[in-house]
Amino acid sequence: MPRFTVHVRDEWLAVPCRDSSSTIRWLGHEALKRYTKNKPDNGGIQALKDTRFVVRRCQGLGLLDADDTVDDVLDDNDFVELVIEGDTMCPDFIPCAPGVSHLTAAYREPEDHICLDGNSLTSTGLVNLGRGLYKITLAAEAERKVVQSRELLDTIVKENRVVYGITTGFGKFARTVIPVSKLKELQENLVRSHSAGVGNPLSPERTRMLLALRINVLAKGHSGISLETLHAMIQAFNASCLSFVPEKGTVGASGDLAPLSHLALGLMGEGKMWSPKSGWADAKYVLQAHGLKPISLKPKEVNVEKRKLIFSRVLSELRHTCRIIRQRVLSGQGLALINGTQMITSLGAEAVERAQAIARQADIIAALTLEVLKGTTKAFDSDIHSLRPHPGQTEVALRFRSLLDSDHHPSEIAESHRFCDRVQDAYTMRCCPQVHGIANDTIQFVLNIINTEINSATDNPMVFAERGETISGGNFHGEYPAKALDFLAIAVHELASISERRIERLCNPSLSELPAFLVNEGGLNSGFMIAHCTAAALVSENKVLCHPSSVDSLSTSAATEDHVSMGGWAARKALRVVEHVEQVLAIELLAACQGIEFLRPLRTTTPLEKVYDLVRSVVKPWIKDRFMSPDIEAVHRLLLDQKVWTVAKPYIDKYQTEYIPESRPVSPTAFSLESPPSPRKRCRHE
Repeated sequence: MPRFTVHVRDEWLAVPCRDSSSTIRWLGHEALKRYTKNKPDNGGIQALKDTRFVVRRCQGLGLLDADDTVDDVLDDNDFVELVIEGDTMCPDFIPCAPGVSHLTAAYREPEDHICLDGNSLTSTGLVNLGRGLYKITLAAEAERKVVQSRELLDTIVKENRVVYGITTGFGKFARTVIPVSKLKELQENLVRSHSAGVGNPLSPERTRMLLALRINVLAKGHSGISLETLHAMIQAFNASCLSFVPEKGTVGASGDLAPLSHLALGLMGEGKMWSPKSGWADAKYVLQAHGLKPISLKPKEVNVEKRKLIFSRVLSELRHTCRIIRQRVLSGQGLALINGTQMITSLGAEAVERAQAIARQADIIAALTLEVLKGTTKAFDSDIHSLRPHPGQTEVALRFRSLLDSDHHPSEIAESHRFCDRVQDAYTMRCCPQVHGIANDTIQFVLNIINTEINSATDNPMVFAERGETISGGNFHGEYPAKALDFLAIAVHELASISERRIERLCNPSLSELPAFLVNEGGLNSGFMIAHCTAAALVSENKVLCHPSSVDSLSTSAATEDHVSMGGWAARKALRVVEHVEQVLAIELLAACQGIEFLRPLRTTTPLEKVYDLVRSVVKPWIKDRFMSPDIEAVHRLLLDQKVWTVAKPYIDKYQTEYIPESRPVSPTAFSLESPPSPRKRCRHE
């Protein structure tokens, strides 16, 4: 028998449907009947038959025709919203799934799996899990380790020891022994009290990453989680049942407590959850609709270290007992669900992956701008860069040569100014290897830290089953990813800073020899005037966002957590900086392609012509003023999907293959010593 979950005002109602030919109107009346049944005043509804309402899907908000049959327009376990005429939409209902991207809107259940073992997940794999490209399975060795760790903790609990935070209350209530019958409630209360985040929820993609990363860390077998609970988390991930996780509320030590508590709360069947089937709804109904049961916490499956506040005048015997427990017992169960750096790290993984993608595309965009501004490749001579052999600098110079070498890729634009009288280019073109290069090297540095963090146990305390003991430490502190992501924001910002200056040169006729703001009939048309202003605004905003959050620390938890990383904000603002960089470079790419229109019929090099063709496949040339934001967004989408890199990469790879002698080994990280010979001096600056 099909069943539907209907949201009416402040309640979710399960409505079974025995007859699939019943109409949406019947479903609405049946839901209203159930809603008013237990209301003292019928919920303010006087006559059910006369009540007017509309019914819409929770996911996508598509309106449903009252005369359609449920069999025609709904699937079993679908979620719908009923809005009574005259009502405003209930604030308890989240109508538009905040943060849902085009990827989520087009979500399809994946068929492929990634096997997690706690040791081999990469940032690329994590981002792909977030994009919904894979389900999760657990490695057999990981299952064995999880079982061993849990057995150690179960043994401790069976001994009926007085254990702080496990069989006692927290902080001031550490002397209050909790009966065994209430240990489960003790753990659940901790999750509830720590679910104190605020702000918009993470997008489904980012929540999926957060859940996947937590599963990966628990799979290491040092957290004390039960295998049953871990399997329940994997089932929720594979069904894309994702908790409502507010983006604000973590200080990055001890771990990301508030976000991970919200993550656990939804898995417990409390709070809100999102799934492609339901949109946002009460967690218990979302789990139920996917045939899942809420997880049932056992002792030590939540963070107990977090709540151990310093208390005064405690009996010396109790202090001694707590000290022994902390060192030998507590770490066995730890903060299996809510302690760790997984929010910082999962957002950081997305930030560094996107930074890597935009950094290599920035080289292509800058090369196209250099062609339009009739620059030279002399500044990219391999001998220059061998004298300052930073890996990133050398690699960027090589990419420029790969795209602009006139012996390899003849350019009519380059030939047109071979004998001009200018001596050298502005820094924004000439110094791209030095400026873009350090961004590349910083990205690699951050990538190494993030990939290490992805496969690190960041709980506390730690369970060492092979030693038969637990040990308290500080792996939950988020300083590593926090500092790295602050570095990332500073370095990647420079790609936008230098790009904005190149946009200025493209738009300024005294610098470009092109029409002002890249449009004919200036005055009547404004062209790229305000697009450049947008780029300048984004760069200026980035200057503020680049202030490192990890230089700050505020003592929390009654001075127990007296130094924190502020890594949550470091990760969120790094993502925002990267997005701004993408948008500025999208504007530059649009402007460079528009500049080529004024140089026709001359053509640039083959790879850059391919990039031009790609842009023109989504944005037509600028003949007269039109609505520009959609053009910027269309090109931004090309960069997000790495299509600019995809188009140019074969030419870069071919150039490197043909110009690097096979007898000379190539550095796996950069072409610092094995660069191909510099191209023939093809431009004006002789």
